[in-house]
Amino acid sequence: MGAAATTADGAQAAGGGKAGGRRKLVILAVPVLLAAIGAGLWFGGILPPLLSMGGKPHGAAAHGAKAGEAAANGAASGADGQAAAKVPAPVYLEMPEIIANLNAGPRRASYVKLHTRLELARPEDVEAVKAAMPRLLDLFQTYLREMRPEELRGSAGTYRLREELIGRANVAVAPARVVDVLFTEMLIQ
Repeated sequence: MGAAATTADGAQAAGGGKAGGRRKLVILAVPVLLAAIGAGLWFGGILPPLLSMGGKPHGAAAHGAKAGEAAANGAASGADGQAAAKVPAPVYLEMPEIIANLNAGPRRASYVKLHTRLELARPEDVEAVKAAMPRLLDLFQTYLREMRPEELRGSAGTYRLREELIGRANVAVAPARVVDVLFTEMLIQ
């Protein structure tokens, strides 16, 4: 009985070792796999909107969301409704027309004519932005001169241009804040 018991214990230990190894592998693989899936969703741009971390929406959706928030706040209570009703109207500042040569390489000369308006966060920012207008124009023109005509094609090109100009405008006018750059005219030749 002693030898049979020793052999049975050894068999259980050997079997338990294999099961324990698989269990460790599963315990390590599942979190790594979940982290990889999460990273893929995050960098793919799917996860931030689901977690409401995607930043501000652009365009009509942004204005509709603001109106919906104001209506929801107004329905919540009377005092809060009055505060929500006093949301300031957007402030727009007209930019001078910009004409810049594009980086077309050895091909024939190509240029862009751009007429924009800046949407500002607060009415008090207008004077600060006007004071920084020479710097704004310089940053915009310098950026446009480095762009190739192919980079401005399509809605994706326009979106990238808008995002770059918003970033450069915020650098130039800080601590004032530019919410959006609106294109009123854009010609590429």
